[in-house]
Amino acid sequence: MAGALLAWAGADAAAVALWAVGGALACLFTGGLSGPLTPWCLTPLAAAAAFRRAKLLPLGAAAAVAAGGAAALGTALSPLPAAPVASAPYLALLSLATAVVGLGAALVALHAAARAREIERDQIEIGLREALSHQPQLILALYPAGRILEAFGQPPPGLDLRSLRERNFLDFVAPDDRPPVEDALNRAAAEGSAEIAFTPAHDAEGWCVLSLRRMSSIRLAGALRDARAQRARELELDRARVAAEAQNAGKSRFLANMSHELRTPLNAIMGFSDIMRQRLFGPMSDRYAEYADLVHDAGAHLLELINDVLDMSKIEAERFELAREVFDAREAVSSVVRLMRGQADRAGVQLRGVLPPEPLDVDADRRAIKQIALNLVSNALKFTPRDGSVTLTAQSDGEALELIVSDTGVGIPPQDLERLGRPFEQAGDAAQRAAGSGLGLSLVRAFARLHGGDMDIESQVGEGTTVTVRMPVVMPAEPVERAPAEASAG
Repeated sequence: MAGALLAWAGADAAAVALWAVGGALACLFTGGLSGPLTPWCLTPLAAAAAFRRAKLLPLGAAAAVAAGGAAALGTALSPLPAAPVASAPYLALLSLATAVVGLGAALVALHAAARAREIERDQIEIGLREALSHQPQLILALYPAGRILEAFGQPPPGLDLRSLRERNFLDFVAPDDRPPVEDALNRAAAEGSAEIAFTPAHDAEGWCVLSLRRMSSIRLAGALRDARAQRARELELDRARVAAEAQNAGKSRFLANMSHELRTPLNAIMGFSDIMRQRLFGPMSDRYAEYADLVHDAGAHLLELINDVLDMSKIEAERFELAREVFDAREAVSSVVRLMRGQADRAGVQLRGVLPPEPLDVDADRRAIKQIALNLVSNALKFTPRDGSVTLTAQSDGEALELIVSDTGVGIPPQDLERLGRPFEQAGDAAQRAAGSGLGLSLVRAFARLHGGDMDIESQVGEGTTVTVRMPVVMPAEPVERAPAEASAG
């Protein structure tokens, strides 16, 4: 035990032990416990106190008891030499005076050390209180019911710090906001934390935020800050968002109206140019026939762009409605391949379709499915050089219809890949961008999401691009009914 005490107390314990040995020897050689130096057994305790270390006091007391025990044991086991009779009173008086002075000095030293520690604690507390009083928020200690115990810091404008103490926090909250603030107090006590924003009772235009944390089962800590500027910024951002949404809706309405207005004369232009191409009312020179073809092709391209703008404006305005029906998706995909075959041949690109042999029944918007396949193939042809290939695949994966268009084109750089799929975003050089409106892939993604699916693009520069559209529209296969087996004759 002594070894454990020595290791725990440190190097000063050795000095205490030496005092114990010295006190025991002095007592033994002057007559034992009945001798005049018996009070010297208390010197280890005095030495422990003199070091002004509280953890040495148990060791000093144990050493003093050990010294007395050693002196008593020595007295009992062997006769001890007694001090001269003439000097015994003086030695006893000297021993007692030494012990009393040592103990007194030790007590004074302990008191001085305790006082120094108390002053240090007071200075730390003063520093903490000063820091709390000058920090920018209002720190509160309060009961879960709302009664304020302590308040430090800077209160919001219009509140007096002295008026907060011993008041209920709900008194400083606007009446309409008191129920949610009271609920936040209860949630902080039950769950450990809560935060609530409210209008202060003294300022109808103000705005405060209270953050709460649980300190114990009966006390909460709160931080109250003035959030008027934050609230003003949020309101300004909200107004800007509403204005931007209104402008965007107005743009969509304008585009929709203009698209309708433009399609009417375009239909007339294409109709009359088609009559001229077919020479329905008589022969026409080759030059005029060429011009009629150019007018018809340009009108068809312009009508395609207008239709894309019209569809996107309806989708953005949330006015596009799917005309769902059950049909074989292979028919829609095959019609797209036939329609784009001529463009692929003129571009010198091999176009092929990969379709399953069995029906691929889906519950979807037929026009949207064709538009998805058409836009993807058109995009692939635009970015695939001569002698390349474009493959359109339609297949089912469980309940999902997969439309996959892969090409051996130039590929898309990563910085362009991140932008594609948003309205009016395009990739490629100036000539390729001029060939479209930047709505093709955004319409594909929009149509896919209207069907509950999405679009994914994978591309490697110089190797090609693969676009996959997945939509959960495949109809479940109907079970094959089998004829009941005939009962065997018995």
